[in-house]
Amino acid sequence: MAALALPSLAWSQAPADQALLDMRDAFRRNNATQLSALLPSVRGHALEPMARYWETRARLDTASPDQIRAALDAMAGTYWEDRLRNDWLLQLGRTRDWTNFAAELPRFRMNDDRQVRCYGLLLDASNGKLAPDAAAQRVRQEWLAQRDTDDGCQTAARALLESGHLTAQTVWHRARLAMETGRPKVASQALALLKPEWAAMLDDISAAPAKYLDEKITAIRPRTKELVTLAIIRLASNDPDGAAAELERTRWRAQLTHEEKGWLWGVIGKRAAQKLQTNALDYFAKGDTRHMHDDHLAWMARAALRASRWDTVREAIGAMSDTQQRDATWVYWQARALQARQDPASAARARQLLESIASPHGFYEQLALEDLGRRVAPQPLPAPLTPQEIANAERDPGLQRALTAVRLGLRSEGVREWNYTVALHTPGGMEDRELLAAADIACRNALWDRCINTSLRTRDQVHMGQRFPTPYKDAVVARARDIGLDPAYVYGLIRQESRFVTEARSGVGASGLMQVMPATARWTAKKIGLTDFQPHQINDKDTNIRIGTAYLKLALDDFDGSLPLAAAAYNAGPNRSRAWRNGPVLAGEVWTENIPFEETRDYVKRVLSNTTLYAAQLTGQEQSLRARLGTVGPRNAATPEPSPDLP
Repeated sequence: MAALALPSLAWSQAPADQALLDMRDAFRRNNATQLSALLPSVRGHALEPMARYWETRARLDTASPDQIRAALDAMAGTYWEDRLRNDWLLQLGRTRDWTNFAAELPRFRMNDDRQVRCYGLLLDASNGKLAPDAAAQRVRQEWLAQRDTDDGCQTAARALLESGHLTAQTVWHRARLAMETGRPKVASQALALLKPEWAAMLDDISAAPAKYLDEKITAIRPRTKELVTLAIIRLASNDPDGAAAELERTRWRAQLTHEEKGWLWGVIGKRAAQKLQTNALDYFAKGDTRHMHDDHLAWMARAALRASRWDTVREAIGAMSDTQQRDATWVYWQARALQARQDPASAARARQLLESIASPHGFYEQLALEDLGRRVAPQPLPAPLTPQEIANAERDPGLQRALTAVRLGLRSEGVREWNYTVALHTPGGMEDRELLAAADIACRNALWDRCINTSLRTRDQVHMGQRFPTPYKDAVVARARDIGLDPAYVYGLIRQESRFVTEARSGVGASGLMQVMPATARWTAKKIGLTDFQPHQINDKDTNIRIGTAYLKLALDDFDGSLPLAAAAYNAGPNRSRAWRNGPVLAGEVWTENIPFEETRDYVKRVLSNTTLYAAQLTGQEQSLRARLGTVGPRNAATPEPSPDLP
């Protein structure tokens, strides 16, 4: 049977293809007239549903319900049908058209929009399908998890607040979380539900928290303690020591509640821990862990790990929510904290915890394997796909549309179609064998990101060749060995950086397989003697590999061969990595867990666990993650920095 192949650009439905691309450009300009004029030109094209979505979305505000439903029917069963329904449901919620909203919500297959869910919960509570108290609990969960300002959850919260089923404390809780994560506009929107003038005051508090706290009138204003709490949270973001001194002032000690002080000490301790301050645990000790957020407790545990305070590690994890305690990170560290007690009962419980997560698939899962005396080994492949399984995948209309979109240069649209097809078109997504067949199509068409991410969705049948492919193997392996790099480390980094998408470009301008920044590319090219390097060349696969591996090798040398330090430098910059290594000498896993930036912490974990799996695959031998982590500590003062100007 012939394999489904991604056609080259030479193959074309020329007029319809060009009309489709013209529609894409018209959609970006929100030119509804041109979209309507071009739509007949793409009738019968594989991507007609996408074109119809663009045309209808551009006039969604003026189209009648019958016209919108006709468009939905014309693209039934596609991603674009559900995308348009999502957009329409948001509009119906904003315009309070609950009749049409109620009719369309059951047909919304993706059900992945928090605003839509909040509108739906409000509707169910109002028509008696859901008890108001139950609706309030679920709206609270959705609203607190919503990072940005919105209408859906805000509207539901307002209605349930007015009915008495949602408490004012939930509003303050949302404002606290928003202020803590640097989103004062979200906090202001929440407080406007309680008192519009508080929202205006919060803008001033956000701009100058110390000034607000220093005003004598603040202490005697009614209902000021909640605003004082927000001001101290804001102050702690840049000055945890100053916030601690403020919280110790007599006026606030007397006015703030036990709960408010507990939360604030959690915030202050967290910010001190993120700055790697040695007094972070002192701040946590002043508060009641029962009133700290999960994120505060995670940083309490990290600070305790850094100080080798295993009793405090246990305390922090024990105070976390059940959901967070079940995360592999905290299962692992709970086990390690129990091992530190050095008694038979604790050792037995620690072993149970390690067994519950031990696996090759993940950073702490791999460490748990090693703590149990096992290592990451090459994995057997599942049974080969049958001709029928391959044929079924090749006939899948959603996958065909995705491939066609990518062929036309509409990669982001193709990726969305692909993701919907494998994960959301049917409840629960595709079954394992269907996922393996879809991933196989992606691999054969060099859509490596879809190959990896699709295969990662399998539950029982794991195909390591799909999850950890080795494209451009000759170039990567030869280049890595030429300059003294482990090819597995290079592959582990590329997989995390770009998923092997050669045209990948980040929001900050990094390009290509190894996501090299323009300034870094110029510096590295000069360093390795590429005197004729031009910026556009960074998108060439071989040039990107040459420059990216050269920079990685320079970073590795600068950090004494430490894989975690070099990976952190690659992601966050060498100056940050240099600062983060200062302090006590730590086991690599403890140092990694204490990286202040969540993105970089996750990045280092993934690169190192990827590296370990690639090493097993490339060598056919068992591998150790812990050996690659090593220990991390300050640079020897007598050792000169190899590349002090490393960008």
